[in-house]
Amino acid sequence: MPYLPCVEIEPQSPATHAVIWLHGLGADGNDFAPLVPHLTPPAAVRFVFPHAPQLPVTVNGGMRMPAWYDILSMSIEREVDEQQLRASAAAVHDLIQREIERGIPAANILIAGFSQGGAVAYEAALTYPQRLAGVLALSTYLATHTSIQPHAANADVPVLVQHGTQDPVVPESLGQHAYQWLLARNYPAQYQTFAMQHQVCGEQVQAMNQWFQQVLA
Repeated sequence: MPYLPCVEIEPQSPATHAVIWLHGLGADGNDFAPLVPHLTPPAAVRFVFPHAPQLPVTVNGGMRMPAWYDILSMSIEREVDEQQLRASAAAVHDLIQREIERGIPAANILIAGFSQGGAVAYEAALTYPQRLAGVLALSTYLATHTSIQPHAANADVPVLVQHGTQDPVVPESLGQHAYQWLLARNYPAQYQTFAMQHQVCGEQVQAMNQWFQQVLA
């Protein structure tokens, strides 16, 4: 089976857990790899950073770039190509299955995503038919909130939503909207904000590490 190409960082001892981490629009799998030395999960974690395919992006004048799906409009509702988004989520499901075949139980696999990658992380994790460890949603939005069909297996999956209060790319209101959507459906979600723009900061990484202690223990 052809998988998405990935940057993979192995732990010092044999992996017992895995984190599949999706980058944002125009970046690639190398984007968050430098963060790994600053992460302190309580287990031997294999970090998997997939590369998105090259797609033409309408809001960027049709330019081809690494993208999980096309963004058709930059309105507050973010009109997106949901078919492409779901195809990317299916590709993430394949990566989850590969980790399971490598000996990592689904319950030890966490899905993370930044910005556009976070929208795919939501779709992939909430629709996956086996219980996962958690979802880390960074500076992102729930693009498929009107059409997603969550699977009962992940009805209680922990979700950590983190967002910058000064984000000019994905307004914080979109992160808050996703959080309220999760709460309305009884997901055990947490919401954290940081005084930053569309980025990751040190204080946020500390909070991330605290959450890892809970969901990857």
